[in-house]
Amino acid sequence: MERRAGSPALTSKRSSSTPPPLRIGAAVDGRQDTRVLIPPTTRAPERPPSDLIWSLAGESMGTTWSVRLVPPMWTTQDALQAAIEEELARIIALFSPWTPSSEISRFNNAPAGTWKLSDDFWSLLNASLDLADDVNGAVDPTLGALVDLWGFGPPGPRDPLNPLPAAEEIETALAVSGWQKLRLNRDAQAAVQAGGMKLDFSGIAKGHAVDRVSARLTAMGATSHLVEIGGELLGRGVKPDAQPWWVEIETVPGSPAPHTVAALFDMAVATSGDWRRAFVHEERLYPHTIDGSTGRPVDNGLAQVTVFDASAMRADTWATALTVLGPYDGPEFAEAMQIAAHFVERTPRGLIERMTSAFAAMMDEEEA
Repeated sequence: MERRAGSPALTSKRSSSTPPPLRIGAAVDGRQDTRVLIPPTTRAPERPPSDLIWSLAGESMGTTWSVRLVPPMWTTQDALQAAIEEELARIIALFSPWTPSSEISRFNNAPAGTWKLSDDFWSLLNASLDLADDVNGAVDPTLGALVDLWGFGPPGPRDPLNPLPAAEEIETALAVSGWQKLRLNRDAQAAVQAGGMKLDFSGIAKGHAVDRVSARLTAMGATSHLVEIGGELLGRGVKPDAQPWWVEIETVPGSPAPHTVAALFDMAVATSGDWRRAFVHEERLYPHTIDGSTGRPVDNGLAQVTVFDASAMRADTWATALTVLGPYDGPEFAEAMQIAAHFVERTPRGLIERMTSAFAAMMDEEEA
């Protein structure tokens, strides 16, 4: 949701070396204040070439998308809509396991052997493996068999009478999962299908799609825009009134964080939450994020992780990885990597929030 007129102008912020204390949900119930986040910037925004703002929207990747942009000269809304839909269709044709003819589906269903990959697929696969290496598998593109097993993949939800897989099933899926097990033939730009391995880019695909759509719009001259796909957002440039693209940050119900808005000037934000895609069995929540070290949905108390980054793909990936790392290792890793991240954890005291120094540095001085 874009913030209305009266939002503060985009300014640079001083860094804060010490994050604010934890907030406990019960202590802030009923608060009406607003937290304003302004990421630091090193360049002054340029005024767009038009006073117009166009709004485009559609459906893709099993979710909705929306774009607000300042149109370039000599371009129609139809042309921009078609370009966005073409970019999203290309991504589906590469990375959607729900599409039988996609490149990822063909690899997942292929017999054992070495399979040559397209340039775009090869590029994203390598980026995913590099990120998996950085976080020791906390985000992993090879967990498709486990995603399917738990009912979050193309086969659909499990039988309600048998909602949880048996330990033997989990072990079988784990045997064909793991980023370190995937062998690449770099000379041939190919990946080795050992038999039964299934790739899954759900922890990176929406962010990648946001980046791709943004790049396509920029190439067409629409250099000021806000792109949203399934809740992942990226803002480029500013609006005709020189205001940044203001967005409201989604929060888990009962979150201790106040109503939060952020200025997305050349910045992306992604949120991972345990309530978005999940099922409940015997009063326990099973979210769609899989921990590759256990083969099971994460169960570490983190309800939500929000990450800011210049790249929507990285923001999306970090949000997933930090969720898997948990409420202690996640903030510690994010602090060490200078990631602007916000965590909401479920505890016996209620929901509490943590944030990194990079996140705290974006807040108004009086709150930081």
